[in-house]
Amino acid sequence: MRTIGILAASLFFAAGAMTQSQAQSAKTFSSAADVQALIAKAKADRKDGQPMVAERILQLPPYNANLEYRASVGPAAIHEKEAEVFYVIEGNATMVTGGKLTEEKRTNPENLTGTGIEGGESRTVGKGDFIVVPENTAHWFSKIDGVLVLMTLHVPRPVAR
Repeated sequence: MRTIGILAASLFFAAGAMTQSQAQSAKTFSSAADVQALIAKAKADRKDGQPMVAERILQLPPYNANLEYRASVGPAAIHEKEAEVFYVIEGNATMVTGGKLTEEKRTNPENLTGTGIEGGESRTVGKGDFIVVPENTAHWFSKIDGVLVLMTLHVPRPVAR
């Protein structure tokens, strides 16, 4: 009986620590002023030739909403296990989805990059537009007019049971 009591107490404290840890890493609100400050920070932090700077807007693991400040064309990507949602905050660009990555390289176990995309569908995107890119789909901003500021959300696909 004593062993059960010790086990129950251990689980209680572990659950409390996990909840506290999750609460510390969660950020579930950002004001418009917060987002503008992140845009200014990204602009200031960007180095010459750096295509993109990312800043965290919100976080509730496993989800993260990020700000992307894109001042030039960067690599194309495929996220094999996550969809990606884009919301254009500022700017205009040409986005290509689908097709095949050129000069494909693996960056980690779940992502591929390339220098561009062969084929695919091009569309002009601008302030206020939403784009959803399903997992395993090549995507790339092939042209950026000035600066493009986006909110991105990576959405892990459910595990099949």
